[in-house]
Amino acid sequence: MRTLFHMPLDPASRMIRLILAEKGLPVELVEKRPWDDEEGSIAAVNPAGTIPVLIDEPPTGGEIAISPVSTIIEYLDEAYSNAPLLPSTSAARAEARRISAWFLDKFDNEVSDFTLRERVHKRLMRLGQPDYEKLKHGGEALVWHLDYAAWLLDQRHWLACERLTIADFAAAAQLSALDYIDLVPWEKFPAVKDWYARLKSRPSMRTILRDRIEGLPPPAHYDNPDF
Repeated sequence: MRTLFHMPLDPASRMIRLILAEKGLPVELVEKRPWDDEEGSIAAVNPAGTIPVLIDEPPTGGEIAISPVSTIIEYLDEAYSNAPLLPSTSAARAEARRISAWFLDKFDNEVSDFTLRERVHKRLMRLGQPDYEKLKHGGEALVWHLDYAAWLLDQRHWLACERLTIADFAAAAQLSALDYIDLVPWEKFPAVKDWYARLKSRPSMRTILRDRIEGLPPPAHYDNPDF
């Protein structure tokens, strides 16, 4: 059985879950916290000790453990060609990969590290209250990134081109996690809100939006496709 080591509000894990769902690939979700891996189950399949890790039985046979997230994305689109998530032209594929990396790396470092991990990971690790200066810094960076997303959507229907790609799932994974803690100022960015509403209505988002953290409920609009 295909298995994904993940955390519910980890954006990289969410992106892989979205891609698996879009491709109609069933998966067993196994929650693993990298800071609490005393039995070494993560390190056994990924020496880097990070999530997500996909353990798959590819069409060619055998079993393979795949990480990090960028490698899993490429693997899934190559091994399972149905519902391709990269465009047909080399230029458009390059743009989709660029924007995907933007959200998985730059956005993660400048926004999620200062917000999501302060609000959620600290709670899970019992490290006390979040640092509100970091939250403020991350919130200010978020506005800049949303402005960039709005600029992209002013030129095209989806983030990378005129069709849905990995770029949209990378952004949705980040923003859905931040939306869980009610941090996204949707009303200030109507084009981004409309784009996200289109994604929220897709079946692949349903299991993502059912995620819950004990003692930390999401806002009322979180799993409402119409906000």
